[in-house]
Amino acid sequence: MTAPPSPSVVHGAPAQPQDLPATDRLLRHAAVQPLLADHGHTLVADEARVLLAACRAEAVAGTLDRAQAASDALAQALAARIAARLAPRMRPVLNLTGTVIHTNLGRAVLADVALDHVAATLRGPNNLEYDLTTGGRGDRDSLVEDLLCTLTGAEAATVVNNNAAAVVLTLAALAGGREAIVSRGELVEIGGAFRMPDVMAAAGAHMVEVGTTNRTHAQDYARAITERTAVLLKVHTSNYAVQGFTAAVDEEALAPIAHAHGLALVTDLGSGALVDMSRWGLPREPLPQDMLGAGCDVVTFSGDKLLGGPQAGLIVGRQDAIARIRRHPLKRALRLSKLPLAALEATLRLYLQPERLTQALPTLRLLTRPLADIEAVARTVQPVLQAALGEGWRVVPVALQSQIGSGSLPIDRLPSAGLAIAPQTPRKGRALDALAAALRALPVPVIGRVADDRLLLDLRGLEDAHALTSQLHALVVAP
Repeated sequence: MTAPPSPSVVHGAPAQPQDLPATDRLLRHAAVQPLLADHGHTLVADEARVLLAACRAEAVAGTLDRAQAASDALAQALAARIAARLAPRMRPVLNLTGTVIHTNLGRAVLADVALDHVAATLRGPNNLEYDLTTGGRGDRDSLVEDLLCTLTGAEAATVVNNNAAAVVLTLAALAGGREAIVSRGELVEIGGAFRMPDVMAAAGAHMVEVGTTNRTHAQDYARAITERTAVLLKVHTSNYAVQGFTAAVDEEALAPIAHAHGLALVTDLGSGALVDMSRWGLPREPLPQDMLGAGCDVVTFSGDKLLGGPQAGLIVGRQDAIARIRRHPLKRALRLSKLPLAALEATLRLYLQPERLTQALPTLRLLTRPLADIEAVARTVQPVLQAALGEGWRVVPVALQSQIGSGSLPIDRLPSAGLAIAPQTPRKGRALDALAAALRALPVPVIGRVADDRLLLDLRGLEDAHALTSQLHALVVAP
């Protein structure tokens, strides 16, 4: 008489809780031994307990197939759980949104020399706060201060972990407990509902608004100055533009007013360009060196936007003002760590060779990329993507408009090219959502944007077509 099949391999029958092995029994299974050897007992046992608890709950609910309760199947499920647990959450992606400096996608891409310098200096001890000349304690600011002063013409410089921190620290040091005068039209809000009035309040500065949303004049600042005033503040409105009947007071006109009353003139530039981008046909952004030349005492700007480096807040200016900023207790709380400092130093060194910037600095390379090169990538990718999607989709090359991003030059656009993907179905919205999800599920997720019943892939950010085409075999769009 033939023995009946083992319950553990009967498909379709619901499993009972008692069909599941105990944790220690599963850990002794032959297929689990390599997991223990590779990852150690703690992780494997913890994941085994979670897996078995989930399976037990399904068995109680009657939704667990008996085949899933078999030891071999559980070992495979355990291996998958561990792989998922150890997979990095932060992953490289292909930014095909058309926004070059995308806040949600990590902003500026670091140059190879910056990555190499980070790896070289962080593999072991380094001279973060050690003076190699004297053998005594050093100052981490000294790693980049000379470079910043050379590039901007500042007397002194310091750095913190982002530009919001730079503004907070500067105002806390120069205007804490006193008044800072700012135009109403410059009370900007940046990402995450982070507003300039909140920044000023966090710094302990009392905000005094002058002018109106669209027009502010020099006499507005002058009339608002009292014995409690410490700072005149300018904020570069890089993430929006007011057009039409407008007026603003530039730094060159404000400097004499501030200095006649013994006040500091502080400018927050935000975007942080260090070179005049108009030399490459791009819109011009105000430069720190321009602001210092106009009479500003302190200028703050970002490291991970137009500068093309790591997240950092750069503060440059007059020697006495920077000294006060360095002495403030918040400086230690906001200081830059060794990893971004190494990346920032290497990035700043690139600016000593400006003729090489469009090749060495990825941000500038992408912004200045010839349209013909982008169109050529579109022609290469189009047939491969069309074949991967099949007859239910139409993939066509299209002219597009890229933007710089991260609040830089919000109304300026760069001619670009890419692919428009449209489903051949009346339920376009659901199909496009499924396609966008499938692209995000690729080994290197692909991020595009949906507009006008099409999914658009702007290829300005794709320098190597193979990075996309080589993984399209794995593209599976849910029906």
